[in-house]
Amino acid sequence: MSPHVAQLNGRTATAEELAPLAFAGFAHFTAMQVRDGQVRGLDLHLDRLRTASLELFGDALPDDRIRSYMREALKSGPADVSLTVTVHLPGDLEVLVRTRPPASGPAGPLALTAVEHERALPAFKHTGEMAKTYYRRRAISEGFDDAAFVDRRGRLSEATIWNLAFWDGDTVVWPDADLLAGTTMGVVQRRLEALGVPQRVQEVTLAESPGLAGAVVMNSWTPGIAVRRIGATRVPEAPSFVAALHRAYGTEPLTRP
Repeated sequence: MSPHVAQLNGRTATAEELAPLAFAGFAHFTAMQVRDGQVRGLDLHLDRLRTASLELFGDALPDDRIRSYMREALKSGPADVSLTVTVHLPGDLEVLVRTRPPASGPAGPLALTAVEHERALPAFKHTGEMAKTYYRRRAISEGFDDAAFVDRRGRLSEATIWNLAFWDGDTVVWPDADLLAGTTMGVVQRRLEALGVPQRVQEVTLAESPGLAGAVVMNSWTPGIAVRRIGATRVPEAPSFVAALHRAYGTEPLTRP
């Protein structure tokens, strides 16, 4: 069974059909990890696609149709894969579902450089964001693992392909800035709330980062990888914080598309 599948509207995509999408910058997507044919936070992924389609295209496909395309793509592959759903509008709304080998992210802890950058339309996970790859590549060339973004007001917002979360020793702190609210972030937030773990949203600046008791990045690969440095500031690795995020994420039920 090959983990590599590319289907357009529920059937194998041809090169001719994929070519226009390869050069289309006006599309949006969601990415997830499938384990044993199931997904955590499926409702959040569907809501992300629906909300973005309505805003960008003025129309959205029914959730049931999106789920049917996902199921079709998963039929011919292994039980564990990375899955991406992309929606674009060449004429009518079309859905590309791709699968690849499963991923879990780097081991960490990570060193992040800090760069001043604000993504366009940050509330949507959209294609054509060359800057994210550029800043990540530049960070690696400078001896870092990745890059964190600082907005024009000096606030830490997110990282290239990650959300940021911080720990003050008692409470999980989510950055107050314009950012993409990730599906893993959403899962972790609601599971922490269910477990009674305190959380708050506040502005976090580089000047305040020396007072942090821990920091992580998270995305569809993982609910938390420790960050050991942001720019020139060292951050405690806080293994108990990372473990708490993983435990909370693990309580989210798995759902079949």
